[in-house]
Amino acid sequence: MTSSAFSTSYAQARHKFLKAAESAQLKVESHYHPLPGRDGESLAMDVVRDGPADAQHLLVLSSACHGVEGYCGSGVQVHALGQSAWRQAAQQAGVAVLYIHALNPYGFSHIRRVTHENVDINRNFHNFNQPLPVNTAYREVQPLLLPEVWPPDADNTAQVTAFIAERGMPALQAAVSGGQHEFADGLFFGGRGPTWSNLTLRQVLREHGRRCSRLAWIDVHTGLGPSGLGERIFACADDAAALGRARSWWGDQLTSIYDGSSTSAFLTGLMWMAAYEECAQAEYTGMAMEYGTVPMNQVLHALRGDHWLALHPEAAPALRQQIKQELMNAFYVDTDEWRSQILAQGMEALHQSVSGLAQG
Repeated sequence: MTSSAFSTSYAQARHKFLKAAESAQLKVESHYHPLPGRDGESLAMDVVRDGPADAQHLLVLSSACHGVEGYCGSGVQVHALGQSAWRQAAQQAGVAVLYIHALNPYGFSHIRRVTHENVDINRNFHNFNQPLPVNTAYREVQPLLLPEVWPPDADNTAQVTAFIAERGMPALQAAVSGGQHEFADGLFFGGRGPTWSNLTLRQVLREHGRRCSRLAWIDVHTGLGPSGLGERIFACADDAAALGRARSWWGDQLTSIYDGSSTSAFLTGLMWMAAYEECAQAEYTGMAMEYGTVPMNQVLHALRGDHWLALHPEAAPALRQQIKQELMNAFYVDTDEWRSQILAQGMEALHQSVSGLAQG
């Protein structure tokens, strides 16, 4: 059953990941989060390396950059660790594989996309000694996104509908998801300093990524695009050579935020830029695997509801449960068909990564 690698809670997902590592006879390195999980459990960014410390070729597979999206990414990692043929293929190609489970364990456990600091860590990798980007488009829509009541009343719904009719859904998506550093309680807040996840991930990259000459990274995401389709999004700096290399590995269908071919808006403060800073000796090639779930308007509605809930802890239990379920539905499709699609595409991308790293 494809469902056996997937979980219904962070605690269960972490247990499965740790058991998969134990079965594979691999050591687990745990970086503990300062806060407890939803059910009082310990939270951690768990790291497993399959391959020698001095391997020249390193592949990183990470999950839960955006907390709740870890329900998908964790399943891919647990499944991969249990595949002896996959592990053997990587070993024979001289590729070490680094599994980083739960980049944002707080969001994973509490069913949030953001960290405990309300930060989107994929907008948090800036030089905070320099002026931060200003998202004037977000400033305009902020009052529409977080109304006084939830579900939104007729007036708020009409305003949002009018904005979309006038500007289009892509314009609203770009304004909201592009990241902002002005509204600390708002959506897609990039923070005003490095988060726990930022600092911990950098430590992991320094420990594991400074001996290799070639580094690849697949970061698993959900929430954009047709259900079950894994969009392959270029996850490097805007560099033609790297884009050509990535497309030779993962296919010409690889999209990019730099040329507008991706369903993702143009972003700054991207997490994988840390690969250049912490592993400067390595030739880096990265991809975000973005699996579709439900239509964009449903995803945005779910995110708005979750942020509203964070600002209204007095919300009735029934409303809280409804909002959390809507967020889960927006980032994880609970069917065997969807899970099978995720695993098939994920394993294909992993094998392609190994071939690309090995062939040069």
